[in-house]
Amino acid sequence: MSDTTSITEYSGTHQAFHDHWAKTDDDMCLHSMSFHLHDALREEFFSSYLHLLEQIPLGKLHAVTCEYINGEKQFYHRAQKFYEDVTPSEEGMMGDFVELSEVDLEGSRQFLKKFVGGPGKASTKRALDCGCGIGRVSKGVFFPIFETMEMADMTEEFLLHAHEEYLGDYADRVESYYCYNLKDLILPPIRYDVVWIQWVACHLTDKDLMEFLKRCQTSLRPNGVIIIKDNMARQGCKLDPTDSSLQRHLDVMKFIIGKAGLKVLDVQKQEGFPEVMVPIWMIAMR
Repeated sequence: MSDTTSITEYSGTHQAFHDHWAKTDDDMCLHSMSFHLHDALREEFFSSYLHLLEQIPLGKLHAVTCEYINGEKQFYHRAQKFYEDVTPSEEGMMGDFVELSEVDLEGSRQFLKKFVGGPGKASTKRALDCGCGIGRVSKGVFFPIFETMEMADMTEEFLLHAHEEYLGDYADRVESYYCYNLKDLILPPIRYDVVWIQWVACHLTDKDLMEFLKRCQTSLRPNGVIIIKDNMARQGCKLDPTDSSLQRHLDVMKFIIGKAGLKVLDVQKQEGFPEVMVPIWMIAMR
Protein backbone atom coordinates (compact mmCIF):
# COMPACT_ATOMS: atom_id res chain seq x y z
CA MET A 1 0.00 0.00 0.00
CA SER A 2 1.42 3.38 -0.96
CA ASP A 3 1.82 6.31 1.43
CA THR A 4 -0.83 8.27 -0.51
CA THR A 5 -3.35 5.45 -0.27
CA SER A 6 -2.73 5.02 3.45
CA ILE A 7 -3.18 8.69 4.23
CA THR A 8 -6.31 8.95 2.05
CA GLU A 9 -7.88 5.88 3.61
CA TYR A 10 -7.45 7.18 7.14
CA SER A 11 -7.80 10.90 6.52
CA GLY A 12 -11.30 10.97 8.02
CA THR A 13 -10.12 9.41 11.24
CA HIS A 14 -7.19 11.78 11.39
CA GLN A 15 -9.43 14.79 10.85
CA ALA A 16 -11.79 13.63 13.60
CA PHE A 17 -8.89 13.40 16.04
CA HIS A 18 -7.64 16.80 14.92
CA ASP A 19 -11.05 18.45 15.33
CA HIS A 20 -11.52 16.94 18.79
CA TRP A 21 -8.15 18.18 20.01
CA ALA A 22 -8.66 21.60 18.49
CA LYS A 23 -12.00 22.09 20.27
CA THR A 24 -10.54 21.09 23.64
CA ASP A 25 -7.42 23.28 23.41
CA ASP A 26 -8.70 26.12 25.59
CA ASP A 27 -10.20 23.91 28.31
CA MET A 28 -7.17 21.64 28.51
CA CYS A 29 -4.75 24.54 28.66
CA LEU A 30 -6.76 26.17 31.43
CA HIS A 31 -7.65 23.16 33.53
CA SER A 32 -5.53 20.11 32.77
CA MET A 33 -1.91 20.96 31.90
CA SER A 34 0.47 23.74 31.09
CA PHE A 35 0.32 25.28 27.63
CA HIS A 36 3.79 24.02 26.69
CA LEU A 37 3.11 20.43 27.72
CA HIS A 38 -0.24 20.36 25.97
CA ASP A 39 1.15 21.91 22.79
CA ALA A 40 4.09 19.50 22.74
CA LEU A 41 1.89 16.46 23.37
CA ARG A 42 -0.47 17.40 20.56
CA GLU A 43 2.40 18.05 18.13
CA GLU A 44 4.22 14.83 18.94
CA PHE A 45 0.99 12.80 18.90
CA PHE A 46 -0.08 13.90 15.44
CA SER A 47 3.43 13.61 14.04
CA SER A 48 3.72 10.01 15.22
CA TYR A 49 0.14 9.26 14.16
CA LEU A 50 0.88 10.34 10.59
CA HIS A 51 4.03 8.23 10.58
CA LEU A 52 1.92 5.23 11.56
CA LEU A 53 -0.48 5.96 8.71
CA GLU A 54 2.50 5.79 6.38
CA GLN A 55 3.41 2.43 7.93
CA ILE A 56 6.70 3.68 9.29
CA PRO A 57 7.57 1.81 12.52
CA LEU A 58 9.00 4.25 15.05
CA GLY A 59 10.43 3.91 18.52
CA LYS A 60 8.10 4.31 21.47
CA LEU A 61 7.18 7.82 22.52
CA HIS A 62 8.64 8.82 25.86
CA ALA A 63 7.49 11.79 27.89
CA VAL A 64 11.02 13.14 28.09
CA THR A 65 11.20 13.60 24.31
CA CYS A 66 8.33 16.10 24.25
CA GLU A 67 8.57 17.72 27.68
CA TYR A 68 9.05 21.47 27.70
CA ILE A 69 10.23 23.48 30.72
CA ASN A 70 10.40 27.25 30.37
CA GLY A 71 9.89 26.85 26.64
CA GLU A 72 12.90 24.53 26.20
CA LYS A 73 12.63 20.99 24.93
CA GLN A 74 14.14 18.84 27.66
CA PHE A 75 15.31 16.02 25.36
CA TYR A 76 18.00 18.32 24.01
CA HIS A 77 18.50 20.37 27.16
CA ARG A 78 19.47 17.26 29.16
CA ALA A 79 22.07 16.22 26.58
CA GLN A 80 23.57 19.71 26.56
CA LYS A 81 23.85 19.75 30.35
CA PHE A 82 25.29 16.22 30.44
CA TYR A 83 28.16 17.04 28.07
CA GLU A 84 29.02 20.22 29.94
CA ASP A 85 30.36 17.93 32.68
CA VAL A 86 32.34 15.63 30.34
CA THR A 87 36.08 16.27 30.30
CA PRO A 88 37.62 17.20 26.91
CA SER A 89 39.83 14.11 26.71
CA GLU A 90 39.87 10.70 25.05
CA GLU A 91 38.65 9.23 28.33
CA GLY A 92 35.71 11.62 28.29
CA MET A 93 34.89 10.87 24.65
CA MET A 94 34.97 7.10 25.23
CA GLY A 95 32.98 7.13 28.47
CA ASP A 96 35.70 5.41 30.50
CA PHE A 97 36.30 2.78 27.79
CA VAL A 98 39.40 4.50 26.43
CA GLU A 99 41.17 1.14 26.07
CA LEU A 100 38.71 0.37 23.23
CA SER A 101 39.47 3.55 21.31
CA GLU A 102 41.95 2.00 18.89
CA VAL A 103 39.62 -0.96 18.27
CA ASP A 104 36.88 1.51 17.39
CA LEU A 105 39.14 3.56 15.11
CA GLU A 106 40.45 0.51 13.24
CA GLY A 107 36.91 -0.72 12.64
CA SER A 108 36.01 2.69 11.22
CA ARG A 109 39.10 2.80 9.00
CA GLN A 110 38.34 -0.61 7.50
CA PHE A 111 34.68 0.22 6.85
CA LEU A 112 35.55 3.59 5.31
CA LYS A 113 37.94 1.95 2.83
CA LYS A 114 34.97 0.39 1.07
CA PHE A 115 33.67 3.78 -0.06
CA VAL A 116 36.66 6.11 -0.45
CA GLY A 117 39.63 6.42 -2.81
CA GLY A 118 39.04 4.43 -5.98
CA PRO A 119 36.98 4.20 -9.19
CA GLY A 120 33.32 4.87 -8.45
CA LYS A 121 34.13 5.77 -4.86
CA ALA A 122 34.17 9.07 -2.99
CA SER A 123 37.21 11.30 -3.41
CA THR A 124 39.41 12.40 -0.51
CA LYS A 125 38.97 16.16 -0.76
CA ARG A 126 36.82 16.94 2.29
CA ALA A 127 34.95 15.16 5.11
CA LEU A 128 32.60 16.36 7.85
CA ASP A 129 32.86 14.84 11.34
CA CYS A 130 29.50 15.25 13.11
CA GLY A 131 29.47 15.08 16.91
CA CYS A 132 33.25 15.26 16.65
CA GLY A 133 33.97 15.99 20.32
CA ILE A 134 37.69 16.76 20.63
CA GLY A 135 38.41 15.20 17.22
CA ARG A 136 39.33 11.67 18.25
CA VAL A 137 37.85 10.12 15.09
CA SER A 138 39.06 12.93 12.84
CA LYS A 139 42.61 12.50 14.12
CA GLY A 140 42.62 8.71 14.01
CA VAL A 141 40.62 8.08 10.82
CA PHE A 142 40.15 11.11 8.56
CA PHE A 143 43.24 13.32 8.59
CA PRO A 144 45.50 10.54 7.25
CA ILE A 145 43.11 10.26 4.25
CA PHE A 146 41.41 13.58 3.53
CA GLU A 147 42.92 16.85 2.38
CA THR A 148 40.69 18.98 4.62
CA MET A 149 38.16 18.49 7.40
CA GLU A 150 35.17 20.25 8.86
CA MET A 151 34.01 19.44 12.38
CA ALA A 152 30.70 19.89 14.19
CA ASP A 153 29.81 19.56 17.86
CA MET A 154 27.37 21.32 20.19
CA THR A 155 29.96 21.69 22.99
CA GLU A 156 32.25 24.68 22.47
CA GLU A 157 34.81 23.44 25.00
CA PHE A 158 35.38 20.28 22.94
CA LEU A 159 35.98 22.25 19.74
CA LEU A 160 38.38 24.65 21.46
CA HIS A 161 40.37 21.78 22.93
CA ALA A 162 40.49 20.09 19.52
CA HIS A 163 41.83 23.19 17.79
CA GLU A 164 44.21 24.43 20.47
CA GLU A 165 45.65 21.16 21.77
CA TYR A 166 44.41 17.75 20.66
CA LEU A 167 44.72 17.96 16.87
CA GLY A 168 48.20 19.47 16.87
CA ASP A 169 49.41 20.25 13.32
CA TYR A 170 46.24 18.71 11.90
CA ALA A 171 44.31 21.76 13.13
CA ASP A 172 45.71 23.76 10.20
CA ARG A 173 43.71 21.53 7.85
CA VAL A 174 40.35 22.15 9.51
CA GLU A 175 38.41 24.55 7.30
CA SER A 176 35.49 25.15 9.66
CA TYR A 177 34.26 24.33 13.16
CA TYR A 178 30.49 24.34 13.68
CA CYS A 179 29.24 24.71 17.25
CA TYR A 180 25.66 23.52 16.73
CA ASN A 181 23.32 20.75 17.72
CA LEU A 182 22.85 18.74 14.52
CA LYS A 183 19.14 19.50 14.49
CA ASP A 184 20.09 23.15 13.83
CA LEU A 185 23.08 22.58 11.53
CA ILE A 186 22.53 23.75 7.95
CA LEU A 187 25.02 22.22 5.52
CA PRO A 188 26.28 23.82 2.28
CA PRO A 189 25.30 21.94 -0.90
CA ILE A 190 27.63 19.58 -2.78
CA ARG A 191 30.57 20.00 -0.39
CA TYR A 192 31.51 16.73 1.36
CA ASP A 193 32.85 13.40 0.17
CA VAL A 194 32.04 11.79 3.52
CA VAL A 195 29.68 12.85 6.29
CA TRP A 196 30.51 10.80 9.39
CA ILE A 197 27.94 10.68 12.23
CA GLN A 198 29.29 8.74 15.21
CA TRP A 199 27.59 8.39 18.60
CA VAL A 200 25.41 11.44 17.96
CA ALA A 201 22.45 10.17 15.90
CA CYS A 202 21.30 8.74 19.22
CA HIS A 203 20.88 12.31 20.52
CA LEU A 204 18.34 13.27 17.83
CA THR A 205 14.63 12.52 17.83
CA ASP A 206 13.36 10.41 14.94
CA LYS A 207 11.98 13.45 13.15
CA ASP A 208 15.12 15.58 13.61
CA LEU A 209 17.39 12.71 12.54
CA MET A 210 15.36 12.21 9.38
CA GLU A 211 15.53 15.92 8.51
CA PHE A 212 19.27 16.07 9.21
CA LEU A 213 19.92 13.10 6.93
CA LYS A 214 18.03 14.87 4.16
CA ARG A 215 20.33 17.88 4.55
CA CYS A 216 23.38 15.59 4.57
CA GLN A 217 22.29 14.06 1.27
CA THR A 218 22.18 17.44 -0.48
CA SER A 219 25.67 18.24 0.87
CA LEU A 220 27.36 15.24 -0.79
CA ARG A 221 29.77 15.55 -3.69
CA PRO A 222 29.62 12.94 -6.52
CA ASN A 223 29.95 9.41 -5.09
CA GLY A 224 29.86 10.88 -1.59
CA VAL A 225 28.66 8.77 1.31
CA ILE A 226 27.03 9.28 4.71
CA ILE A 227 28.03 6.91 7.50
CA ILE A 228 26.27 6.50 10.84
CA LYS A 229 28.12 4.64 13.57
CA ASP A 230 26.18 4.23 16.79
CA ASN A 231 24.97 2.01 19.59
CA MET A 232 21.99 -0.03 18.40
CA ALA A 233 19.44 -1.67 20.68
CA ARG A 234 19.11 -5.45 20.54
CA GLN A 235 15.37 -4.96 20.25
CA GLY A 236 13.01 -1.99 20.05
CA CYS A 237 14.27 1.33 21.36
CA LYS A 238 15.75 2.27 24.71
CA LEU A 239 16.01 5.81 26.02
CA ASP A 240 18.53 6.94 28.63
CA PRO A 241 16.97 10.09 30.13
CA THR A 242 20.25 11.07 31.82
CA ASP A 243 21.96 12.14 28.59
CA SER A 244 18.97 11.86 26.22
CA SER A 245 20.53 9.08 24.17
CA LEU A 246 18.17 6.82 22.25
CA GLN A 247 19.33 3.36 21.26
CA ARG A 248 17.36 2.23 18.22
CA HIS A 249 17.24 -1.25 16.77
CA LEU A 250 19.06 -1.49 13.46
CA ASP A 251 15.76 -2.01 11.61
CA VAL A 252 14.30 1.17 13.11
CA MET A 253 17.38 3.12 12.00
CA LYS A 254 17.04 1.70 8.48
CA PHE A 255 13.40 2.83 8.28
CA ILE A 256 14.35 6.36 9.31
CA ILE A 257 17.10 6.34 6.67
CA GLY A 258 14.60 5.18 4.06
CA LYS A 259 12.11 7.83 5.11
CA ALA A 260 14.85 10.44 4.55
CA GLY A 261 15.10 9.26 0.94
CA LEU A 262 18.48 7.57 1.30
CA LYS A 263 19.61 4.13 0.18
CA VAL A 264 21.60 1.86 2.49
CA LEU A 265 24.81 0.74 0.79
CA ASP A 266 26.29 -1.49 3.47
CA VAL A 267 25.90 -2.42 7.13
CA GLN A 268 28.62 -3.80 9.37
CA LYS A 269 28.90 -4.55 13.07
CA GLN A 270 31.87 -3.18 14.99
CA GLU A 271 33.90 -6.16 16.17
CA GLY A 272 36.23 -6.40 19.15
CA PHE A 273 33.97 -4.88 21.81
CA PRO A 274 32.87 -6.98 24.83
CA GLU A 275 29.63 -8.88 24.21
CA VAL A 276 28.10 -7.38 27.36
CA MET A 277 28.20 -3.94 25.73
CA VAL A 278 25.48 -2.59 23.46
CA PRO A 279 26.13 -3.62 19.82
CA ILE A 280 27.68 -0.92 17.63
CA TRP A 281 26.77 -0.86 13.94
CA MET A 282 28.04 1.15 10.97
CA ILE A 283 25.61 2.04 8.19
CA ALA A 284 26.72 3.57 4.89
CA MET A 285 24.18 5.37 2.70
CA ARG A 286 23.71 7.94 -0.02
